[in-house]
Amino acid sequence: MQSIRNIAIIAHVDHGKTTLVDKIIDQAKILDERKERTDLLLDNNDLERERGITILSKNVSVNYKGVKINVIDTPGHADFGGEVERVLKMADGVLLLVDAFEGPMPQTRFVLGKAIELGLTPVVVVNKVDKENCTPDLVHEKVFDLMFALDATEEQLEFTTIYGSAKNGWMSKNWQEPTEDIIPLLDAVLETIPEAPYREGSPQMQITSLDYSSFKGRIAIGRVFRGDLEKNKDYMLCKSDGSTKKVRIKELHVFEGMGKVEADKVRSGDICAITGIDDFEIGDTIADLESPEAMPRIEVDKPTMSMLFTINNSPFYGKEGKYVTSRHLRDRLYKETEKNLALRVEDTDTEDKFNVFGRGILHLSVLIETMRREGYELQVGRPQVILKDIDGVKSEPYETLVIDVPEDLASKAINLVTMRKGDLLVMEPKGDLQHLEFDIPSRGLIGLRNKLLTATQGEAIINHRLRGYDAYKGEFSDLVNGAIISSEAGKATAYAIDRLQDRGRFFIDPNQEIYKGQVVGENAKQDDLAVNLIKGKKLTNVRASGSDDGVKIAPKIDMSLEECMEYIKDDEYLEVTPESLRLRKINFVK
Repeated sequence: MQSIRNIAIIAHVDHGKTTLVDKIIDQAKILDERKERTDLLLDNNDLERERGITILSKNVSVNYKGVKINVIDTPGHADFGGEVERVLKMADGVLLLVDAFEGPMPQTRFVLGKAIELGLTPVVVVNKVDKENCTPDLVHEKVFDLMFALDATEEQLEFTTIYGSAKNGWMSKNWQEPTEDIIPLLDAVLETIPEAPYREGSPQMQITSLDYSSFKGRIAIGRVFRGDLEKNKDYMLCKSDGSTKKVRIKELHVFEGMGKVEADKVRSGDICAITGIDDFEIGDTIADLESPEAMPRIEVDKPTMSMLFTINNSPFYGKEGKYVTSRHLRDRLYKETEKNLALRVEDTDTEDKFNVFGRGILHLSVLIETMRREGYELQVGRPQVILKDIDGVKSEPYETLVIDVPEDLASKAINLVTMRKGDLLVMEPKGDLQHLEFDIPSRGLIGLRNKLLTATQGEAIINHRLRGYDAYKGEFSDLVNGAIISSEAGKATAYAIDRLQDRGRFFIDPNQEIYKGQVVGENAKQDDLAVNLIKGKKLTNVRASGSDDGVKIAPKIDMSLEECMEYIKDDEYLEVTPESLRLRKINFVK
């Protein structure tokens, strides 16, 4: 029986997880050398490539020295914690990747805490040791302190540390002695990570992930916990409500290289994909037909933020999208909850509005961006944090906010965060940057990133992680600029925009089609201002000297989807279509 190691790669965003997986794939020579090669092989979703982040966890399998190593690449962002929590269930050990300059970051703590809770064996990889001003030895000490703070066992604290640069393709036990390849890392995995045990007994497998094929339908992915699973055999599916259902496995696949290969039988300890089972949920157990035993269900952290999703009913309704009705919207949102564990959807008292609950702005924005690329038109309201009543006390979610900023700009960052009821906990120099840590209510983060980047000339590095719930901190004394609203529908003229430039900043270009009630700019004052941007210049046959110079219009402000979501106010909707993002007042009466 072949020896198996199951490892998950965990790290903070952008510390090099997916790059390291690339190097493991190269080392095992599992790709066809005749084919064109791309970087970040596992980030195969368009959104992942564009943003440079991992959103969905993925599996690869490599053979090294006769041992099968299943590698699971996980997201580093806390908003995708639902993904991390369930895939860690499939692993026996973790590769904890830490940047040699930045050290352990908020999300490092989040994912490492989950791994230590599950009792997984860690191998620490201090990556990017070729960076200027990096301190690998200090980072190693910080990781030890962090593990100690997270109540790691003595065995977990005696972790193996490997240093190297995934980008340059080398790993070594001593960071001052570079090697030619990443073999020291693979050797450390074989030596340190325990072998996936073979457990005798009736079969048991928990579904921890799913895939979808238009030919074969839904595919259940998970690790066989006990016994063996066989093709064309009947099993019992144990569901969340305690009921059971007889199912038959039509096809069994195990992971090999970047893909899957068919198998007749899968032993306990291996990760497999099953087709032929319908009507399953993540967390269900496939068990023995005669004496089914369900495994403990996966507990996922609860959502902290909600947004109202509704159909697009603006004057431009249906012009750019393919799916525009409430039925389309409803089906798509409920379909998403099948594979997105941390997402919840609730119906409201009207048929065309839905409350969607997620882990944060990024989590919700990835869903909205995916939907608009699929051809959906919709409107979303302002993100709201979820308040709870804990022991009779009104409570709200709090986040640990970490900002690295040039020293001369630190006071501006501190001022902005304290205005949002943030408390400064840590302030220390880190290279040529000032390292700041705050405790801040989650609602204080909505719209804060833009202000921080503007105040620090784009130099602030901002990270945050959910800490938990605490007592409500009261209202903010935040001053917000008013909106410039179009009072007419038609094409905006350069002449009208030019005349109003001193009133604020605009979000539209000349000649752009706008409608009544659309937010076309930001007022310099705190009141809303309705303007007519359709009005052109009155033409006469007399040429006025000096006044006919060409208009000079400042470029419009382009906002990304997340920036728009953070920018909108309570009385506004963000209209999202495959081609445009527009802000509009919900009830505009002039």
